Amino acid sequence: MKLHAILRNTTVLALAVALPVLAAQLKSDPAKSSVSAVFKQMNVPVEGKFKRFNAQIDYNSAKPETSKAAMEIDVASFDLGDAEFNKEAQKKDWFNGPQFPKATFVSSALKPAAGGKLDVSGKLTIKGKTSDVAFPLTVKQEGATQVFEGALPIKRLAFNIGEGEWKDTSMVADEVVIKFRVVATQ
Repeated sequence: MKLHAILRNTTVLALAVALPVLAAQLKSDPAKSSVSAVFKQMNVPVEGKFKRFNAQIDYNSAKPETSKAAMEIDVASFDLGDAEFNKEAQKKDWFNGPQFPKATFVSSALKPAAGGKLDVSGKLTIKGKTSDVAFPLTVKQEGATQVFEGALPIKRLAFNIGEGEWKDTSMVADEVVIKFRVVATQ
């Protein structure tokens, strides 16, 4: 009888230790993470990187559908590799950074999908415009870290990015892919 009680208590203790590993608020590592926007200008691919962002991930590997994710991006940190282009991107016709300093994503659902991926849906807000979006997400374990990678295709004009003369998509394409890699630990 005592052995049974010891085994039961050991099992309860093992579960208590394991559960936080399954469901936990993760801390993202900005130095190893990245967020960028890829688009075509005059049919040439261009990638601009956001240097400042904050990802909040509450991930449960056993029940991904209970997980949550949110990201806040500082649009003033958008870097195209040229100071003049960076300054132009903050103007009213593009990001309008002074009025809309943050772009955000908040998940509404994460569902298991084929190939070990997750289907993520949620609300994306850029320049004061909010839209429902969905995209596939890959989750990998790399040592002590979880790596979340994905690409979200959007239409820039749906978010009023490129107003006035920049609505013409012959110079800058409407299609933009937001690529991200978030490396996180517990």
